[in-house]
Amino acid sequence: MLNYIWPILILASFIYAIFSGNVQNLNSSIFKSLEEVITLSMTLVGTMCLWCGMMEIVKNTSIMKKIIRMLRPVLNWLFPESKNNEEAMENISMNTISNILGLGNASTPAGIKAMESLQKENKNKQKLSNSMLMLIVLNTTSIELIPTTVIAIRTSLNAQNPADIIIPIWFATIIGTVVGVISTKILIKRSKNK
Repeated sequence: MLNYIWPILILASFIYAIFSGNVQNLNSSIFKSLEEVITLSMTLVGTMCLWCGMMEIVKNTSIMKKIIRMLRPVLNWLFPESKNNEEAMENISMNTISNILGLGNASTPAGIKAMESLQKENKNKQKLSNSMLMLIVLNTTSIELIPTTVIAIRTSLNAQNPADIIIPIWFATIIGTVVGVISTKILIKRSKNK
């Protein structure tokens, strides 16, 4: 649907600019937007490179094993069916840590690997397992301690204090995660009782 809406809107704005005599304004806004897009992209790429590099360093040290050990009791409670699947639990841990650091794009490969591992142990391949559902909820609601992407966007847009959204994001993501996990646990329990 959007494949039709955007071209129509772009074409309508060009036609309107021509008939209203605003072609110069249209040209300058296009180039200004391109400049802003490039600035934003470079800021995001730099931020992602920094944190992905940090995650890669952490992954290859004993720090990662310690973090996984710390997360293990919580993950065992969240994913009781998969607690013996070491590969899945390691990828879920990596995914969770990336999300906590606000690295949505960096967490995607670990999330995909975790889903593949969970699918291997899934008895009904046509349906999502409870662990797969919980992983989707955790990925969607994810607690963010350091919202790096949002801070990078705010920095590129010259916000006076780009990090002043940290506390509201903590509240929003914590509440979202708690509600998501509790709802999922309740729905899983109901489905087992049927």
